[in-house]
Amino acid sequence: MKLTILGCYAATPRTITNPTSQVLEIRNHMFLIDCGEGTQVQLRKNKLKFSKINHIFISHLHGDHFYGLVGLISTFMLLNRQTDLHVYGPKGIKEIILLQLRYSNSFTGYNLYFHELTSKESEIIYEDEKVLVKTIPLKHRIFTNGFLFQEKIGDRKLNIDAVQKYKIDTCYYQKIKNGKDITLDNGIVISNEELTFDPIQSKSYAFCSDTMYDESIIPIIENCDVLYHETTFLESEADKAEKTMHSTAKQAATIAIKANVKHLLLGHYSTRYDSIDLFKQEAETIFSNLLLADDGKTFEF
Repeated sequence: MKLTILGCYAATPRTITNPTSQVLEIRNHMFLIDCGEGTQVQLRKNKLKFSKINHIFISHLHGDHFYGLVGLISTFMLLNRQTDLHVYGPKGIKEIILLQLRYSNSFTGYNLYFHELTSKESEIIYEDEKVLVKTIPLKHRIFTNGFLFQEKIGDRKLNIDAVQKYKIDTCYYQKIKNGKDITLDNGIVISNEELTFDPIQSKSYAFCSDTMYDESIIPIIENCDVLYHETTFLESEADKAEKTMHSTAKQAATIAIKANVKHLLLGHYSTRYDSIDLFKQEAETIFSNLLLADDGKTFEF
């Protein structure tokens, strides 16, 4: 599981920072999460291939989280994209994007599908044989969702020495990887545990931006491998966090420890502070396994 931070600062873009956007590479998928201004440039800077992005997840309709979307959709058209593109986001995103495309006469030559979200309860919005994605309802000034990305448990791994020892034909390999026992020609049953190793442990990633402190998300994100949680303010500005429905570094760390996550990744910093290290210092008083997001930074888990 690989995460590339394209932008992780709040509000307006600056020459040295970008608004929210990130790419999650998981089980041969490349998911784009939010698409603030400058996302295309950041994709190029980080040498990420546009053509591999088939699913885009938009948390909410504040500009610093989706104003780069119509430009990216248009660029896909200019690059003669043929592959379907799916956009998941709040109700209204389809109207906004199609209006922009209509008045610029820039309709795509590929299929563009919008999956508009309205539920205030967590729901599965994408699933295939490898990955499941569900919403994390967040508390912000407008309808907002985070997203939980979960790898599905894969096949068991063949113990080659064992299958060769019993001279098992290759036609049974998939059956073995599916967890089945094997009966030899002489009637002896070989247990699956003897023929396989446990599958690679599945991983999960929770994206939570923007939101105020909200313990109701804990059952959804509990025990996840990585939690990205917004930390717009420090505790000294907790009143501003409450008023704007954002979180402090201390609050993000509190959610992390209560949800028993393995790693906490901080982001969505207000640019009022001199250093993002201040967020780390505050959060570490509560939760130790802490990472700081920053534009262009890559994490592998």
